[in-house]
Amino acid sequence: MSETSAQASPLRKPRVAVLFGGRSSEHAISCVTAAGVLGAIDRSEYDVVPIGITPTGRWVLVPDKPELLQISDGRLPAVEEDAGPTLLAPQATDSQALTLLEAGEVPQVLGGVDVVFPLLHGPYGEDGTVQGMLELTDTRYVGSGVLASAISMDKHYMKVVLAGHGLPVGPYVVVAARDWEQDPSKVRDAVAALGWPVFVKPARAGSSMGVTKVETPEALDQAIEFAQQHDRKVLVEAAIVGREIECGVIEAPDGGQPQTSLPGEIRVLAGHEFYDFEAKYLDEANVALDCPADLPDDVTEEVRRLAARTFEVMSCEGLARVDLFYADGGRVLVNEINTMPGFTPFSMYPRMWQASGVSYPELVDRLIKLALNRPIGLR
Repeated sequence: MSETSAQASPLRKPRVAVLFGGRSSEHAISCVTAAGVLGAIDRSEYDVVPIGITPTGRWVLVPDKPELLQISDGRLPAVEEDAGPTLLAPQATDSQALTLLEAGEVPQVLGGVDVVFPLLHGPYGEDGTVQGMLELTDTRYVGSGVLASAISMDKHYMKVVLAGHGLPVGPYVVVAARDWEQDPSKVRDAVAALGWPVFVKPARAGSSMGVTKVETPEALDQAIEFAQQHDRKVLVEAAIVGREIECGVIEAPDGGQPQTSLPGEIRVLAGHEFYDFEAKYLDEANVALDCPADLPDDVTEEVRRLAARTFEVMSCEGLARVDLFYADGGRVLVNEINTMPGFTPFSMYPRMWQASGVSYPELVDRLIKLALNRPIGLR
């Protein structure tokens, strides 16, 4: 494969490995995302290889049937341990081939992969681990590299980097496992200084896993211990009074300024104190996603400016969704950035781009093309 282009041989289409599932608590959401992308990839333009990662970390070749990966009657999908034969990922820089292993059979080489679309959410996928493995084998992939993925996944260091570049973030307290074990009173005092309510969340998780809104000091301990089930490092954020705004960002194909979508807004209508896991994925009737958000023109411009700047500051590539607050009083704050946002046709990221004139299939195609043309080796 050339070091400057991953264009496939004229005799075949580019081969895209769609990678999903994984070891994190967001396994099911990754499967749902994969269902959307698999259904949108233009099969006249690309060969597609669906690869599932089981909760124990085994890579398997799965049927190319997106309907099997969707939420059905409240049932969350999963890559089963016996889903299919084991796959070995690319093993060297001079070959991006996949190898199929079946019990009692000679290993079968399936051919080269031109690009990997890693639709993995959370640890062991969105945090730079898979990206590092792909870098070691000079395999092109969609999305941000190791550094941007790792820092963006860790909400603590993400805020440190953003604030260090002058971007506005809300007040927060980091609760390290050692501090909580050795001096919980000091932690409680630091959190109380933020004011109530606060949001307690794992530092390195997504999809609102392990997140609790805490109204009183008496509920803090339980919320921290709940968040620690997902990550030993916990972030406590002051509640921002205002509106939750999101903005999609995509890398410019010519290397210029990143492009931003029209902003969207999340409104929880009933049944949930905030936009938690159930509201996101299991109770859509009580959530409104407004695209575009009803904002003054100057606020829309500021949201898009901050989203693009956040993308650049974090050294992102490919795509990202930036979550912001439009606080009472008119100030816009950056909440966090997601380097692999939810990507079903109904997720906010594709919906914001739809409102901006880019259809879901066009968005998927553009991301694949960006990855096919990215340089490999030293970055």
